[in-house]
Parts: sequence; C-alpha cells; structure tokens
Amino acid sequence: MPPRLEALQRLGTVNFCLRPATRAPTPNFLPVVQTANLSLREKKRKAKQDPYKWAQAQQRKNANMKRREVLQKQRDEAWGDPVWGKTTAFLESLDSAGQDSASEVPKDASGNLLQKPRDLPTSPGLRNHFLTDAELEHAAEHAYALTKPMIGVVESQMDPAMEDERKKLHDQKHYKALDALRRITSLRNGSARDRFHANVRRIVDEFGRHKTDKFLKPKPESISPNTVPMPGRSGPDTGSSEVQIAILTAKIRALGKSLEVNRGYKDKHNKRNLRLLLHRRQKLLAYMERKERGSERWTHMIEKLGLTPATWKGQIDL
Repeated sequence: MPPRLEALQRLGTVNFCLRPATRAPTPNFLPVVQTANLSLREKKRKAKQDPYKWAQAQQRKNANMKRREVLQKQRDEAWGDPVWGKTTAFLESLDSAGQDSASEVPKDASGNLLQKPRDLPTSPGLRNHFLTDAELEHAAEHAYALTKPMIGVVESQMDPAMEDERKKLHDQKHYKALDALRRITSLRNGSARDRFHANVRRIVDEFGRHKTDKFLKPKPESISPNTVPMPGRSGPDTGSSEVQIAILTAKIRALGKSLEVNRGYKDKHNKRNLRLLLHRRQKLLAYMERKERGSERWTHMIEKLGLTPATWKGQIDL
C-alpha cells in the first residue's frame, strides 16, 4: 500500500505572487478565536435573514444588560464609599456631639421639610471642658453655700428687712453666675475641638469593652486557650481596636466635611491627612476582621459606625 501524503490544510497558505507580501500570512497552528462582537455587515445580514429571530435576540440582550446594570448598582452600594460609608444615627449625632435629638433635613424655599428627620442618640448631660450636668450642679450648690450672706444677731434686730434684701440680692447674683456658667460650658457654644473631645467620651462609653462586655457575647475560645490570668482593667477602655476605629471615624467625618466647603478641593495638605487617617483605620479594621470577624463585637461596631467593605478591602484612592 503506498504511503499516505499529508495534504495541504489550506491553499491560502501558498503564495504564488513574486511581490513581497504586505502582511505575513496567519500561521495555521494558532487556534481560531471566536469573538462575541459581530461586525456591522454581519449584523445587517442576520437581521435581514431572519428579522423575528434577530428581534428576539436583541430583546434578550437588552434585558440582560438592564439586569447587569441593576446588579452592578447593588454591588456598588454594598461596597460603599471608603470615606463616608453608610450614614447611621450615631454618625449623624457626632456632628453635634449628641446635643441634637433629630437629624438635619433639607428644606424647600418655603421652609417645608423635604424629608422626615431621623431620631438621633443624645447625651444631654454632657458639657464642655470635660464637665457634666451633675458636676456643674454640685459645684453651684457648694458655691451658693459659700457665698451666702451672714447677718449677725444685732444687725438683724436693728433692721429685720435687711436679711431678706441681702438674700434676694444673693439669689439674683447666683442665678446670673449659674446662667453664665451654663452658657460657657454648653457644647453648642463650643468649638470643633470641644465637640471632638466630647465625642471621644461618648465613643469610649459606647464601644469601650468595660461596657460592651456586659451585653455582648465574647467570641468562641480557641483550641488552646491562654491559661495565664490577665490583669484586671483599671479604668475605662480607651485602647481597644473598636474604640480607636470609632475615634478615627469621627476624625475622618469631621475632616471630610471641612474639605467639602470653602474650596476644600485645593487643600492638598488636609487631603493627605485624610488619606493617612483612612489607611490607619484600614489597618485596624483588617486586624479586627482577622481577630473578631463574626463575633457580636464586630457586628456591633460595623452597624453603629456604618462601615462598608470599601473601608478595609482593596486600595483606597482619593
């Protein structure tokens, strides 16, 4: 039987022209790649060949594109913004340091509310200069007792009405002094730094483990737990990861709001400071996710601060 000769795969590979080719022929060993995009001529040919089938294909394609847009929008919303995240009631209360009971909503030209205000958590007993209402009232009572006028027995017998006049005058002065102290120590009259210090106290009370350990379940113990007894807590918790993350979130919110007004887009120095704060919070969140993911402490922090995956996943670019 004579040997079988391998036939040419394609006659187009043989070039009988003596002129140099403008482009090299495509090698036969490359795989044939079929693209999904059709040329305009091919689209017209298919539409002319079977118009009903072509219309059905276009309808399916449009429905698929709309569904893809909806899914992409949902993914973007779930991913969130690395700076703002999701707006929560606790975040909005940081703007007034817990003094406003309702959120600010936009108004129309007539002054009517365009949205329904949301209830915010408040700290009414908190005052400026690291004071509280109870401390101020205690100091006022002590000052009232110290400044109370003393009238002798002979003087009271000579002029009985003098005691009432002095007491009335003392009450008026005490009321004016107390009113002045309340205005001085009010957070509504304080600066942004004063509100930040008040927010730090609120954050420690909200996320400190000396408070959260009472109502949040701890994470399950490891296979080989630490048997060395840990020392007790000597005071409020100010160094845990969730407290530091909440303090950084308050700083980021205040700095981000300041960059939105008064041509803040040109403030390159504070933009860099904002990036530093974001990356510092990202490192702490990555550590917290590795240590506490799935625990009630993690979910409590995420829900209260409105943090999204964009705050600790991926690269943060501003």
